[in-house]
Amino acid sequence: MHTSLNRQYYFRSRWVNALLGMAIAAGLLSCSAPASRATAVYLLVDTSGTYTKELAKAQGIVNYLLATLNTGDSLGVARIDSGSFTEKNIINKVTFDARPSFANDQKRAFKRAIDDYVASVTKGSDHTDITGGILQATQYLNETGAKKKYILVFSDLEEDLKEGQVRDFPLELMGIQIVAVNVTKLRSDNIDPRDYLNRVEQWKKRVSDGGGQWRVVNDLDNLDKLLSG
Repeated sequence: MHTSLNRQYYFRSRWVNALLGMAIAAGLLSCSAPASRATAVYLLVDTSGTYTKELAKAQGIVNYLLATLNTGDSLGVARIDSGSFTEKNIINKVTFDARPSFANDQKRAFKRAIDDYVASVTKGSDHTDITGGILQATQYLNETGAKKKYILVFSDLEEDLKEGQVRDFPLELMGIQIVAVNVTKLRSDNIDPRDYLNRVEQWKKRVSDGGGQWRVVNDLDNLDKLLSG
């Protein structure tokens, strides 16, 4: 009888010790993997029609971001064109190394890639798939695991899709700030300014409905407002 009780006590003790061991291990893991404090930014650049004339301003934004982002932060730049949800649309993307000297080398290489791309653009795309670009940007930002996530949309916000493209669906943007940058007015906006206001308001609603935050920054002389949220 005593032997049976001792055996039960032995196995119960081992079970309790195992549970305590797992709890301690889980606690150590949670302490060793703090939440990310990094920032991730994805810049979508409209390349449709005459908007290619605005690309020098987009270069200025990239230069600002390269000077502002730190080691461990991430940056991606992609063009918005006829079908913007493919790897071919990505001009460059990087997560900056924890070592400052390596991160500086990455920033110089990133700047060269953007400068080369802008120099290569000779004509605008026929269509503008903004939704596809946002989908791609969201995927990239979520994969970085960054605490702060931004999508900068450098566009007039006029979406012009290819025939057959379906983009009329909800967006999942929880935890992401979308900043519309350099939202220029179209010729039709001069005839009826309400078109411009309606276009901005429609995107604001779509972003808000998807759980994201929305801002418009048209003053490129104060780029510090881009990541102020």
